[in-house]
Amino acid sequence: MRKGLRRGKPEPRAWQRMLSGRRLDLLDPSPMDIEIEDIAHGLARVARWNGQTIGEHAFSVAQHCLVVEEIMAHVRPEVEPRWRLAALLHDAPEYVIGDMISPFKAALGVDYRTFEDMLETAIHVRFGLPATTPADIKALIKLADRACAFFEAIQLAGFSHEEALEIFGAPPVGYSLHIEPQPASVAQERYIHRYDVLSEAAGYRGTDVAFDTE
Repeated sequence: MRKGLRRGKPEPRAWQRMLSGRRLDLLDPSPMDIEIEDIAHGLARVARWNGQTIGEHAFSVAQHCLVVEEIMAHVRPEVEPRWRLAALLHDAPEYVIGDMISPFKAALGVDYRTFEDMLETAIHVRFGLPATTPADIKALIKLADRACAFFEAIQLAGFSHEEALEIFGAPPVGYSLHIEPQPASVAQERYIHRYDVLSEAAGYRGTDVAFDTE
């Protein structure tokens, strides 16, 4: 046997090293290995619509999440800061698994959804949110997510107004959006800043809530 080889097939690597130095096990993610800086860095460099958008810069998942949180607050101004934080983090798993368009997610089936949910749970626990988001909040985030997708579709991704209405539905009454895709560095900075503001408003900054799952 050659030096360095083991009998049988070696186990495939299932972890990713982050720029923070953390090593995240993708099959069994630990909240201890999740950092907001890694999330912001990754999401600012993941392109919505697989990059099939107009403009000099891709429209990043980080910028998308900022808009979703803003729309959520427009629809329900009294929503608690912790749920606005949940909206900001709603696509956070994509910092390691990328952004797949909805039709492809559906084709992959339940295994992909299970994997995504596992990462989301670890992220929520890390940042003090309940491991499971209440159904009404999930629905509100989804509404805001689809509204953002509507504007992205017609302004960036080449959809007609009629196509976007059919696929994503009409955006909330009284809300309009003009999208200008930002450089990754700007989206990353804005994402971290918004996280700081919301986590402080929710009472999570400076407190030991990282593993509160209630």
